[in-house]
Amino acid sequence: MTVRSLLSILADGKFHSGSELGESLGISRSAIWKHIRRLEDAGIEIYSVKGRGYRIPGGLDLLDLEEVRSHLKSGVEKQLGPLSLELISSSTNEIAMKSCQQGDCHGSLYIAEQQTAGRGRRGREWVSPFARNLYFSLVWRFEQGVGALEGLSLLVGLSLVKALENLGIQGVKVKWPNDLLVADKKLAGILVEVNGEASGQCQVVIGVGLNVDMPELADESIDQPWIDLAAITDTRLSRNRVLAEVLNELTSGLNRFSDQGFTPMIDEWQNYNAHQDQEVMLHMGNGIVAGVCRGVDPSGALILETEKGVELFFGGEVSLRSEP
Repeated sequence: MTVRSLLSILADGKFHSGSELGESLGISRSAIWKHIRRLEDAGIEIYSVKGRGYRIPGGLDLLDLEEVRSHLKSGVEKQLGPLSLELISSSTNEIAMKSCQQGDCHGSLYIAEQQTAGRGRRGREWVSPFARNLYFSLVWRFEQGVGALEGLSLLVGLSLVKALENLGIQGVKVKWPNDLLVADKKLAGILVEVNGEASGQCQVVIGVGLNVDMPELADESIDQPWIDLAAITDTRLSRNRVLAEVLNELTSGLNRFSDQGFTPMIDEWQNYNAHQDQEVMLHMGNGIVAGVCRGVDPSGALILETEKGVELFFGGEVSLRSEP
């Protein structure tokens, strides 16, 4: 609690002396110094100036569960279970999956200011700088079994796009099966994992990583073009507001998906398809299939028009075909 309280004071971006911080938190100046070192080890940039104290340049937009709740639509909070916020976590999906194995966690939300072992698809690392983006996992229960989850990751992507549009952010596209793009740069990723029976009740962990205000140094760790909301809007959006709007749309979409499946949402998804009617390459293991993207079918499979005809694909990585 002391570390979070310390961050809350430093979040304003102003200088605070060690004496001031110690008095506010009821601890010694040496204890303040030790906490500052731990925060720096977590990757937080802190200026230390003799005679002035400590300062976080630019300040921090810390997540606050009460503020998130204040932006939720009427009835949404009742659909959510416990909300857990950690400063530093290994992986929100990993924690959520372990919780699912211990019992019913429907609606539980696991959030972290930073992940030390965040994962994307196929075990890739998800770069997670402290208090700059959104990293969370939502658990949702489905009664119809794993077979009824076809197209779920597409529904999640569609919900994220609609949430961002509600915030005035235009131009976001969905990339099959689970990314958001702006100008062919990655804005967000989705990781869906299932715990349960093939034909009975199951719990799904929906992990989301959304770039809000990524530090420029992230370029050194990310091996693909990326973009964040700060670059799109040219301003700093409140992460609490963004998270709340995502939860508003996501819970609505999940309820609709539970009742109707993905089929009624296909046309809407196609409208945001980053590669609709474009020549693409689908990478699957060591193989590559070239064709024209014709969208998705009710099962969430990618429809490619290849030299063999129209084919369906249920896995792989899509990229635009290079110009000849």
